[in-house]
Amino acid sequence: MIAASALDYRELARRRLPRFLFEYIDGGSYAEVTLDRNVTDLKDVALRQRVLRDVSQIDLTTRMFDQDFALPVALAPIGLAGMNARRGECQAVRAANAAGIPFTLSTVSACNIEEVAEAASAPFWFQLYMIRDRAFMRDLMARAVAAGCTALVFTVDMPVPGSRYRDYHSGLAGAPGFLGGMRRATQGAMRPGWAWDVGIHGRPHNLGNVAPVLGEKSGIEDFFAWMRDNFDPTVTWDDLDFIRSEWDGPLIIKGILDPEDAVRAADLGANGLVVSNHGGRQLDGVPSTAKALPAIAEAAGDRLTILADGGIRSGLDVVRMLALGAQGVLLGRAWAYALGAKGEAGISHMLSLVEAEMRVAMSLTGVTSIADISSDILVR
Repeated sequence: MIAASALDYRELARRRLPRFLFEYIDGGSYAEVTLDRNVTDLKDVALRQRVLRDVSQIDLTTRMFDQDFALPVALAPIGLAGMNARRGECQAVRAANAAGIPFTLSTVSACNIEEVAEAASAPFWFQLYMIRDRAFMRDLMARAVAAGCTALVFTVDMPVPGSRYRDYHSGLAGAPGFLGGMRRATQGAMRPGWAWDVGIHGRPHNLGNVAPVLGEKSGIEDFFAWMRDNFDPTVTWDDLDFIRSEWDGPLIIKGILDPEDAVRAADLGANGLVVSNHGGRQLDGVPSTAKALPAIAEAAGDRLTILADGGIRSGLDVVRMLALGAQGVLLGRAWAYALGAKGEAGISHMLSLVEAEMRVAMSLTGVTSIADISSDILVR
């Protein structure tokens, strides 16, 4: 199968990955209503086609957080991404660096900060959850600084993990011990390409950044148990003072869906925010990011950098999000599919497809630079 879109990479990833990994990437919480809304609401955003304009020179460069990037796109943090291909986060950061865009490393990655820094040729971003052990959080931020990370993406929409039925059905969640391990091993054996690349040669199979506190018990079977036991449901806006005291660089708050929360983030000194419902993986039934974005951009877009994620599957979707008020987008599932299908080469190709699709969308809406994309290109 030849991949002509990010959705093609979804199918290729489904064919290559063990079921428990594919369902983890692909699924959402509960009945997956919000997961579906993210895609369908964005598809429903209609663009104005304009003609007889000089679109011979299209400029996709953008500036975010005092850095210049080739595209208004970043790779979002994906937990366990390193299990989709051999040392997956290292492959992803190389692809992002080559494309001239930011890569965001998840707290719960397979490869740790130092390993990714060694693979990188440019600075990357680090994503952090609020964890009960503040000393461990302080250590993670110090490691990110030492590794040269230029921005901290602080995720605030996960004081407790959402319930994701697919993960229980596949055996990733709720299947501890020997029987759970055998179930996942059997699924892995049914995907010999993955088993050879990752299962055998991709070790260690652990949560690289949290391995120091988990010790030997840091495999993927401990993933959900660690989140349940260590994420802090007592977190409030006051805790941003602690984050700010430990992090001097750009601070991006991820998981904002309400304009009042966006204003609060700006009041407390955040540099940016991500309009996000965690890819439909937390509270099912909340609005899609495409629906939530315009009001948030209006409320706080002049005070901080507005990013968005959720449902973005093409360069056309990137343009739609920018027209709705975002200044940049985070790609999540799109790069996870591409990594699972073909590793670093898959991500590089997927990003080239997104770039080409953006150029076409901008040309046919009559805009030639990222700064020109606004609500004026939307059908009212």
